Amino acid sequence: MKKTSVTFETQDKVLKKIFDQAEIVCLNNIMDYDGRTVLVEGGGYQSMWPETQPMAGEMYAKRNLEIAVNNQTIFLDYQLPNGRLPGMLHVHTTHDVENQPDSIVKEPIGVAAYYGWLQGCCYPQHAFNMYYLADLGKDYLERLYDSFKRYDNYLWSVRDSDGDGCLEIWCEWDTGEDNAARLRGLPHAWGADYPPKGRGSAPIASMDVMGYSYITRNVLAQISDVLKNGEKDYWERKAAEVANKVHEYLWIEEKHACYDRDKNHEFMDVLTHNNLRMMYYGVFSQDMADRFVKYHLKNPDEFWTNMPLPSVAANDPLYEGVVGNNWSGHPQGLTYQRSIIALENYGYIAELTHLGKKLTEAIGESCYFSQQFDTHTMEPTGPKEMTYGPTALSFLEFTSRLYGVHITP
Repeated sequence: MKKTSVTFETQDKVLKKIFDQAEIVCLNNIMDYDGRTVLVEGGGYQSMWPETQPMAGEMYAKRNLEIAVNNQTIFLDYQLPNGRLPGMLHVHTTHDVENQPDSIVKEPIGVAAYYGWLQGCCYPQHAFNMYYLADLGKDYLERLYDSFKRYDNYLWSVRDSDGDGCLEIWCEWDTGEDNAARLRGLPHAWGADYPPKGRGSAPIASMDVMGYSYITRNVLAQISDVLKNGEKDYWERKAAEVANKVHEYLWIEEKHACYDRDKNHEFMDVLTHNNLRMMYYGVFSQDMADRFVKYHLKNPDEFWTNMPLPSVAANDPLYEGVVGNNWSGHPQGLTYQRSIIALENYGYIAELTHLGKKLTEAIGESCYFSQQFDTHTMEPTGPKEMTYGPTALSFLEFTSRLYGVHITP
């Protein structure tokens, strides 16, 4: 596979320092997954999740194509026959074996796959983009087509338990929103193919899981166009069905935003950044995106705070500005990573520029690549030495757009 590399020179010493440290963060997050070199999330997280690692892989393609492709195909290798993709992959090492001498060399001895939750789906578009970026063959596209077709079928055969035409959250980790107040009472994980009962608001009709299906169908249409298999129009219609259902069932016109529905089909009245995720998936029409951006994203009382993009609107009763990994409050590095694609999808380049400068300011000369930053003070809310991969990659991606070259299929 061809070699790629990135260089960046600037007279801005602080910017250069952050850039160089971000590169080091990423290098330190490269791991051997039992013979396969991959980029993990980092910041203490040595596992791989479909909400982070495929996107991370494509963003790292400018630096290492082998890793970028591995971050896609490793999830395909662990797909179940029914189409379900793993919610997490974790490498076990010789250190995990009991009664080993302290001096034993740490080596990978196998990868464990976990299927107890969905953990997002920031995957299909990045996997497809690698076809172009790495100059891969049609066999790669055919594999993606088969995999994503089976995954979409799995979602619709299992995750619409009440038959209302809207896919569902069954546990907290389905959307990767750890410790989110709106999901309290749900189990962290739920491995069965039927929903939990008497556990919080589950099953929840979910904009996120609808987004998983939309992006999967959209990519199936793109792949069909390249393969000329006659399925492009079919998948475009199927994607449109998802988008129409989201608008009909989850969008509230007078509130200019989407809201999930609880097990009783009642709207859950909490304004979440997940609307920005819908822009990442491309589910919103231009009008829906424009209205969400105008009324909410750029509202300084909601999401356009001193450190923009809290997980929940800063003036919402369920907003919690607590330290640590909590999707009820402070802005997350992972949200910044997704925001780039979300805003580019709908032409919001000035807003993307603002976010890039804000993230750079928050990381600062001290190079705090934190998982979260305080909504109001912009201070890191985790360990200051944290080396969280999504934050480092977000900075590098913003930098490529603000000062350099960004490669797109």
